[in-house]
Amino acid sequence: MVEQLSDAILRVEGLRVSYRIGDREVEAVRGVDLTVRRGEVVAIVGESGSGKSTVAQAIMNLLAPNAEVTGGEISFDGQSLRGLSEARWRAIRGRVMGLVPQDPSLSLNPVRSVGAQVAEPLLVHGLASKRQAEGKAVELLEMAGITYPAERAKQYPHQFSGGMKQRALIAGGLAADPDLLIADEPTSALDVTVQKQILDHLEKLSAELGTAILLITHDLGMAAERADTVVVMRKGEVVDSGPAGEVMTNPSHEYTRALIAAAPRLSAHERRAAATSERIVFGGEPIVEIQNLTKVFPLPKGEGGKKSLTAVDDVTLEIRRGETLAVVGESGSGKSTLARLVLRLDDPTSGSIRFEGQDITDLKGEKLRQLRRRFQMVYQSPFDSLNPRMTIEQLITEPLLSFGEGDRASRSARARDLADQTALPGGMLDRYPDELSGGQRQRVAIARALALDPEFIVLDEAVSALDVSVQAQVLALLDELQRERELTYMFITHDLGVVAESADRVAVLKNGVLVECDETGKLFTNPQEDYTRMLIDAVPAFTA
Repeated sequence: MVEQLSDAILRVEGLRVSYRIGDREVEAVRGVDLTVRRGEVVAIVGESGSGKSTVAQAIMNLLAPNAEVTGGEISFDGQSLRGLSEARWRAIRGRVMGLVPQDPSLSLNPVRSVGAQVAEPLLVHGLASKRQAEGKAVELLEMAGITYPAERAKQYPHQFSGGMKQRALIAGGLAADPDLLIADEPTSALDVTVQKQILDHLEKLSAELGTAILLITHDLGMAAERADTVVVMRKGEVVDSGPAGEVMTNPSHEYTRALIAAAPRLSAHERRAAATSERIVFGGEPIVEIQNLTKVFPLPKGEGGKKSLTAVDDVTLEIRRGETLAVVGESGSGKSTLARLVLRLDDPTSGSIRFEGQDITDLKGEKLRQLRRRFQMVYQSPFDSLNPRMTIEQLITEPLLSFGEGDRASRSARARDLADQTALPGGMLDRYPDELSGGQRQRVAIARALALDPEFIVLDEAVSALDVSVQAQVLALLDELQRERELTYMFITHDLGVVAESADRVAVLKNGVLVECDETGKLFTNPQEDYTRMLIDAVPAFTA
């Protein structure tokens, strides 16, 4: 962060944006004022649906077809951006104004290699030859924390984990060294070490090149530690703004105080241990037993010549009935692959998986299908797992319909109950996924997973897209359901604050290898491995 800030490069004055929904007009942004100076990092924080992303989309002229700027002014480097032709916008986007969008699953072309997409801004704006752009793409992927970048550049988005997709988008957003980078939840899917690496790089760009950065985020720890200025939005309006330290330590609005109070912190493990000491008997009956589990993926030929990637490497682990086991590690460490193996969504290369004493390693067909009603998964990217042509009610009740549970009326009642439990606003059941914010879509995915009353749920970054207040609600809901129904959770996450709030034990993965597993309090206060200590040390001081 810079000590002295120069003149404004971006000014937003009195911005108003409305959406046309059916025969209704809904005002999503109401008179927002915002200034970003050269070399400054400005963070917009607020709950999902507060209008943060709409402001970013309006600045870049990327609003949805049913949205319209109805008032105010947006200027960049002294020039108005209102009314520019699409040809002029093509010259601006990616070159002087870079964008890291919120959902990588929607932003990466599934039929083009990742490297080609990272290199695209360089080619579109004539900044490099094809060969130079390919080499630069590999450098950018490496900067963004992608291992084996030369090989990975030749892969396609479906071969990347959620965190790796996010890093690829960051690499593409930085490719042309823009004057202003708008980053919409740029690190929500990243582990703390890669998050630190990315933010350090952005901070370096800001300090050395004068790059201005507008961060859209629900991560208060990141905003407190990395931003010069924080702008707090609620229901389309700015309710608090000022220097980051002042807003976070002495907020002027009650809403800001509530957000800060809801932020998960590492110290929460003490409260979690006290609340669950009577319920969990450590050393009790395991519901899942994993023995010497290994998964090897082939890789395309690359400059390094590596032919395969061992995503899960000889892991032996058990998950006990009624507990929450968190699996942590850097993106690409094998967390999501381990989860998919446990649920038999992928076949292991070797090793075994037992569920309630039954060997399910080679289970297939109808027997596996019937077993799956007893365990469910909440995926990392809700948009990938939700059919865009189905209403929210249809999505939530689809598992019930698939297994012949209840009639239409009872399924609708169940959908309403689950929507209420997962804090979905009223009137959402008749909408479609693309009409919901990222956080709202994730709540739909959680409601859907709960529909069949499973015994074991894998949550793959299930709260990473949620703002802190809704995150706290969902974690409280999951804890309540666990107590009432003796549910068992396997929580895949990069957020150690969430781990402290919700996990009884923690397993740490590094490059597919299980390096440490212990009760949460013991692991946080006395980690045995340097890698674990590094993960803990990378947590922003605000939430430590």
